[in-house]
Amino acid sequence: MSESARALTDSMPETIEKNAQPLGFDEVFTLHHRAVFRTARAMVRDTGLAEDVTQEVFLKLYNHMDSAPNDELLRAWLLRVTMNVARNTLRGQSRATAREDEYAKRAEGAGWFTVEAPEEEYERRAEIEEARRALDKIKEPMRSALLLKQQGLSYKEIATALQVNEGNVGSLVARGRKEFVRVYGKIGGGR
Repeated sequence: MSESARALTDSMPETIEKNAQPLGFDEVFTLHHRAVFRTARAMVRDTGLAEDVTQEVFLKLYNHMDSAPNDELLRAWLLRVTMNVARNTLRGQSRATAREDEYAKRAEGAGWFTVEAPEEEYERRAEIEEARRALDKIKEPMRSALLLKQQGLSYKEIATALQVNEGNVGSLVARGRKEFVRVYGKIGGGR
């Protein structure tokens, strides 16, 4: 090969590299979407989840375009991110499934799913209605303080919600309980 030909071939890659523009997000998405989706689907074995993983991968790419590797390493980077996101998704799903199973076991053990006899259901509904009527007769802010405390709020949270002094919350709850017992006893005793 002549010196001029060698000089031409040696200079070509530099010229091409200098003129080559980095790919934009749209081009990267178009080029690599199919590979990312296939990898995700192969790992999670669910088309819907694979779509979610693919979306998350390209969102990560969009947010890190400036720090993502150059074009020749980008595909490998995308597939590595895809595998990591897919693994995290599967881990999250297994945790959610475990939580749901545990909830179902507790609910079953506590009898939440048992079917009551019609008489028991009627009595339970009547007791709930009596409790509601008794609560309706308690004056504010005692009623609200009592309900909020029953829901597990702290005195500070109750004070903030009712816009009262935190020191008064204990008194409001105690008086509310006492009044509830008095009124509920009258309503319940009338049966």
